[in-house]
Amino acid sequence: MSKLAVVAIGGNSITKAGQRGTIGEQFDNAAETSRHIAGMIEKGWDVVITHGNGPQVGNILLRAEMASSVLPNLPLDTCGADSQGAMGYMIQQVLGKELLKRGIEREVVSVVTQVVVDGSDPAFQNPAKPIGPFYTMEEAERRRDDDGWDIVKDANRGWRRVVASPIPQRVVEARSIKALLDAGSIVIAVGGGGIPVVETKTGLKGVEAVIDKDHASRLLANDIGAELLVISTDVEQVVLNFGSTEEIPLDSMTIQDAKKYFEEGHFPAGSMGPKVQAGIAFIEGGGKEVIITNPESIERALDRKTGTRIVA
Repeated sequence: MSKLAVVAIGGNSITKAGQRGTIGEQFDNAAETSRHIAGMIEKGWDVVITHGNGPQVGNILLRAEMASSVLPNLPLDTCGADSQGAMGYMIQQVLGKELLKRGIEREVVSVVTQVVVDGSDPAFQNPAKPIGPFYTMEEAERRRDDDGWDIVKDANRGWRRVVASPIPQRVVEARSIKALLDAGSIVIAVGGGGIPVVETKTGLKGVEAVIDKDHASRLLANDIGAELLVISTDVEQVVLNFGSTEEIPLDSMTIQDAKKYFEEGHFPAGSMGPKVQAGIAFIEGGGKEVIITNPESIERALDRKTGTRIVA
């Protein structure tokens, strides 16, 4: 029987630091990551691929900003949907070619995915997720007054818009994703954490927010009964005392260990924290195992030669 895994890759692994983010660069980067995911599939795994979209949505927002004198601005939920379609197409194409090269006949399908959040989530009262370009103080104040944006000063580089990052509650298309898996497809879903929507009396409605990709991936993994969650990041292993001369790589940790290390401050909110929290939640939600590693180490991590595992 096939085994089912959700593989969460970062938007920064598609647009790498120091690159312009051209389409050619993104295709090349996606192809490199796809080679390692194809290796999983060759080993007998059914796979759902999820992905971040931070750099890509940032570019979409910047384009909209630069064209705002002639075209209407785009709401954030629509920008997220745009990135899901474009990045899904990209991964479909490069992974499809890699599977063909290996003699594996599987369709790769993208699902534009909505994720329900609670409209009363405290995050909406305290927006803290920076998005889009930097502004001068004058422009930031104008956008705050005219468009109702929440604005903060960001790292002495200027002013930025911030939006809420609410906790994901439900993946709307989870049943359809499971049906595609049952039909033999490789599925790309929950791009950028999913399009945030709230439930209203007349149906779903998009909201201005950003959902954490790792938490949404965890939720989907539990919903579809995946036994493995792979969280791809820019380091080969999780370490304690990160950035110090006393780093301690972790081959594995129980969820009790992970909670203890988290409380001790080893996993900051802006980097490894959400990944470890998502891993804990996945195991507590019925999952068997979490692997945290970089894309190029995925196959070796499956063979227990590297990476960090989280288990019960």
